[in-house]
Parts: sequence; C-alpha cells; structure tokens
Amino acid sequence: MSAVLEVSGLTVTFRSRGARQPITAVRDVGLSVRAGESLGLVGGSGAGKSTIARVICGLVTPDAGRVLLDGEDVLRAPAKQRLRLRQAVHMVFQDPYSSLPPHLRVEAIVAEPLVIGRVGGRGLRAQRVADALRAVRLLPLDRYTAAYPHQLSGGERQRVAMARALVTGPRLILADEPTQMLDASLRAELVDLLGELRSTRSIAVLFITHDLALAQRACDRLMVLQEGRVVEEGPVQRILLEPVHPYTIALVNAARGLHGQNSVASSEEVLCE
Repeated sequence: MSAVLEVSGLTVTFRSRGARQPITAVRDVGLSVRAGESLGLVGGSGAGKSTIARVICGLVTPDAGRVLLDGEDVLRAPAKQRLRLRQAVHMVFQDPYSSLPPHLRVEAIVAEPLVIGRVGGRGLRAQRVADALRAVRLLPLDRYTAAYPHQLSGGERQRVAMARALVTGPRLILADEPTQMLDASLRAELVDLLGELRSTRSIAVLFITHDLALAQRACDRLMVLQEGRVVEEGPVQRILLEPVHPYTIALVNAARGLHGQNSVASSEEVLCE
C-alpha cells in the first residue's frame, strides 16, 4: 500500500533576534504513513515533534525537504493545488479549551473547514456536520449543534475538534498531544475513537505524544526524536520492549519508573487506573 504522507530531508531552523545562533528544530527528518496507520512521534520537549506537524499542515515553512501527500508535493504545488491538498490534512491540537472559537456554536465550528474550502451549500454542509458529529458520538445532535464550547466538558470539546477535522473527509490527521488536557478515562476513550475512525475511514494518523503508554495504545509504529533528529524507529512493541538507542532506552526506563513496573505499563493499565 502506498503512503498517504511521505516526508524526506525535512530541516527547520528558527532565527530570533535575541539568540546568537539560529536554532535548528528539525534536522533531515524523513517519515511515511500509510492509510489506516498511526505513526507516533515521541520524544521530550523541544525534540521537534510539533514543528514537523506544523510544516505538514502549512503553519511553518521549512529550510529544506519535501512533503508529499498521495504523491503530490505540498510545499511546491501551485497555490490552488496547495489549497486542495491542505484540505486533506487536518490537525487536532492538545488544548480543547483554547483551540475552539468561543463565540461560535458547535455547528459553525465543525462547518468552518467546509466554509473556508467553499464546499457545497448550506444543506450539504449541515449534512456533513451531522455525519461528523455522529462519527465522534456527540449525540443527540440537537443537544450539541447549538451549544457553545464553554457549555461542554473537555472530552466533548475534543470530540468537537475531531469532528471538525473529519468533516472534509481528510486523508491525514495530525494529532498533537490530543489527550494531554484530559483525565485518564477520557484519554482512553479518545484514543480508541481515533483508532476506530482511522480503521473504518482509512485515515492516516500522525500521533504526537511524550507518553509512551499512550503511544502503545494509539500507534502502530514509533519514531523517536531527540534534538530534532530521528534516533530510532520501528514497530511500537519492538521499540518499547527492545529499545536500542540510549535516548530511547532512557525514555522507556523513565516510563517504567513512572508506572512502577519492570516494563512499560500496558496502555489499558495506565489509561484505566
């Protein structure tokens, strides 16, 4: 199966007036994700995980590299083609309390990508919104479509964010610490829902997290980043049970110590305790 997303040679440097030297946040990174697959990007703060996601969705311009979506170069495509490609990629941010416009009702929030992309008329948009809300199990519809974000719980807000990501029928979802602000039971629910959606809709997922137990539940493969470089990658169980690189070993040992076990605690134990 061909990759939905292919990234090669990605390098990102940030320059600030106060710094003597430019800061290289991402260094020659390559990755690929197939339809229905979840690739986890793991590593500590400043490893470059979120920067990679922001390049893919067009929020950051890299110094070098290629980003291919279904074989088409997102970074070098003409403007109209680039807009079409961007609509196939949606991001779910970590904070459901700040990522949703507080002045809009849920119906308008979920419909926003359709409005921006000029997809259909009101009738089609309303149907797409209803389908997306059903997919993330925000039912009954009339309870949620007219609600404002402040009237919802954290878990409900993150489901709204997921519905907004789903409404255009994306090929790729970038999930940047999507459960960090939620408690353990809600994290488990959201991770399982995301897994169901990628399976039933053949969506590729790039899952960003610092939590190895969460990655164990959410991902098929892991890519470990340290200071902007890929230091290890492979199937999730191999990485967690037989880490090779010293940095990966340190991450795994830290997770073992955190959960008081000889191996990384199973996601079920960690997320449902």
